[in-house]
Amino acid sequence: MKLTGREARSYLERPAPRPAVLLHGPEAAATGFACQKLVDRLLGDDRQGDDMALERLPAAALRKEPALLVDQMRARGFFGAEGLRILLVEDVTDAVAPAFDAALGMWETGDAMIVATAGQLPPRSKLRKLFEGHPAALAIGIYPEPPGPREIADQLARKGLEGVEEGAIRALSALGATMEPGEFAGLLEKLALYKLDDPAPLTEADVAAMAVPPTEAEMDAVLDLAAEGKVRELAALLPPLGARSGAAVGLAIAAARHFQRLHMLAADPAGPGRAVQRLRPPVFGPRRDRLVRQAGRLGLARIERILRWIAEADLAIRAPNPPPAAARIERLLLRIAMLARP
Repeated sequence: MKLTGREARSYLERPAPRPAVLLHGPEAAATGFACQKLVDRLLGDDRQGDDMALERLPAAALRKEPALLVDQMRARGFFGAEGLRILLVEDVTDAVAPAFDAALGMWETGDAMIVATAGQLPPRSKLRKLFEGHPAALAIGIYPEPPGPREIADQLARKGLEGVEEGAIRALSALGATMEPGEFAGLLEKLALYKLDDPAPLTEADVAAMAVPPTEAEMDAVLDLAAEGKVRELAALLPPLGARSGAAVGLAIAAARHFQRLHMLAADPAGPGRAVQRLRPPVFGPRRDRLVRQAGRLGLARIERILRWIAEADLAIRAPNPPPAAARIERLLLRIAMLARP
């Protein structure tokens, strides 16, 4: 699971035990500081400095003997202490991703929590994909402070975008706090190309349109149809989307995220309209209004039933000898749409 922005900062301030956490970023000092803070808070004042609670494993050793990670993770007698145990592996790279893959697959309650640090990892990094795709592990990028409104306006001006509405700057400031620096720079570049030779000011709607990758936009469209009970339109979209490799698993993950958002909106005593302002990553424009309508119309009880269905489907497609994933997720989404019909 990937944590960014406020969620990442909140976890580092008040961490809870997990099977594993990966901290990565371009500045070794910042990543090391975040790692030390995480370990200190996990162990608490009583056990800080306790060598029996914290074990270090050199990443270089895993290149020669990947099985060491599982051995150290499970070596309960070696630590000799009750309570949480942490196995710290610093400066890891994609070369040792298979060792972490094996450890995450074998982790059980009572095993040591793995805390790993790495330098800057690209989005396609095997390690990042492994941690971000795992339901219980965490991947947290440690980056410099995000750019402020003035810095964003200056960057846009250097790219030829002089006319920028205040709403667009606010939207970009919020996105800058949740995106990695490289991703945010790419977004600004994309906006500059999008507005090339267009004299109209850059708007919040322009930012919202460019901030969503096409594949994510497709999944959002499918999930919107399901949440709004549009059974016929949904049935027409599902076959071509489900035919793509990995689309079913991606849809399952996106569905869980979508309806968890709706649950947060529906459960807020102040109402979905107020709760949507606290979503991270932030949502803007028509997309924000649509989520508010979905949460208000479905209601808390139906959303909770849908989340149970999604959890059941996710377990089914991850089980040994699973049913065809595309058919399982297609039935799930159609079932949601039938429940959501007006």
